[in-house]
Amino acid sequence: MADFDTAFEVTLEAEGGYVHDPDDPGGETYKGVARAKNPKWPGWQEIDLQKNKEDFPDNLDAHPELQAQIKALYKASYWDKIRGDDITDQDIAESIFDFAVNAGPKTSAKLAQVTVAAKTDGIIGPKTLKKINADDKRAFLAVFALAKIGRYINICEKRKSSRKYFYGWVRRALERI
Repeated sequence: MADFDTAFEVTLEAEGGYVHDPDDPGGETYKGVARAKNPKWPGWQEIDLQKNKEDFPDNLDAHPELQAQIKALYKASYWDKIRGDDITDQDIAESIFDFAVNAGPKTSAKLAQVTVAAKTDGIIGPKTLKKINADDKRAFLAVFALAKIGRYINICEKRKSSRKYFYGWVRRALERI
């Protein structure tokens, strides 16, 4: 079975730290937690308190409670939703999890379902899970990466301001093969 702690560390490396890019629909973001998508997350209170300090945003990493809140959110809102503990292959679990953090768990689940020719409802249930666990790892990761890239192309066609993220998104998708 896949390991959350390992997947969490890999995804955190890709997410980086604090960013407030006006072109990002997620708005203010810290380690992949977008304020627009998670406005009630308790970590925003601590971040707001730290903004007035001279060493912001570097000072955020020094708050263990904030780091624990990030990990708890990733576990409950992403890993558990994609049933990461039930995926047998670590690389497949990491790829689905990483994309869930990037695009949302339903979107990631739908692309995983398309990849294994399962019913596309955005929920990884027992049938989807069985197909994911039975699929050839290399084939799954390659097809899933191509599906992610296709989604990124669609985003960039609809929202021109997102084109600046395209190569980073593609790099991230290809790193999971």
